[in-house]
Amino acid sequence: MTPDIKICGLKTVEAVEKAVSLGASHVGFIFFEKSPRHIEPDLAGRIAEAARGRAKIVAVTVNADTDDLDDIVYLLKPDMLQLHGHETPEQVLTVKALYNLPVIKAMAIHEAADLERIDPYIGIVDRFLFEAKPPKGSELPGGNGVTFDWTVLRNLDAGVNYMLSGGLNSDNVGQALAETGARGLDVSSGVESAPGVKDLSRMEAFFAAVKQAVSGPRSKQ
Repeated sequence: MTPDIKICGLKTVEAVEKAVSLGASHVGFIFFEKSPRHIEPDLAGRIAEAARGRAKIVAVTVNADTDDLDDIVYLLKPDMLQLHGHETPEQVLTVKALYNLPVIKAMAIHEAADLERIDPYIGIVDRFLFEAKPPKGSELPGGNGVTFDWTVLRNLDAGVNYMLSGGLNSDNVGQALAETGARGLDVSSGVESAPGVKDLSRMEAFFAAVKQAVSGPRSKQ
């Protein structure tokens, strides 16, 4: 089975159209000023029209306050919200009640013990996103181009719905799928020529590598 694929950190119509044409199930727009992938909500709203009705539009925020979320939801009209900060289960519930949108909760993973932190969110979030912990000194919670030890996911309850993120690219996504059997993938820096600059040929290579992985002998599917 082909996993969901989310191309995140999009900033141009060209990149959005390419992602959708290649088969992306989700397209992500990042609202975090420290990120090279940051985009203003009004521009994101215009760009996202290229994907509306063809892929799920995801608004990615980091500890955003209600005023910022109001603007993002009004201007982007996302299908989902991705919370990539330190949001508590109670805060996630509040966000879901305010905007009536499904929520992806990003969780930084380094070792198996980190998975225990997902327990309070089970039944509250609609999907998890497992991301590598940022390198020391990084101000970005994600998009750092680093992986984590995928084998820690082997004992994860099969009922946990998650996307795998963190340093994925066309060279390693086959191994990632073989190790985890993930039903969803999230990629940003792995399809870029420079931070925040999507490379259409790298996007093509990523989708081709996923296709080869799910149809080849290395796949768990």
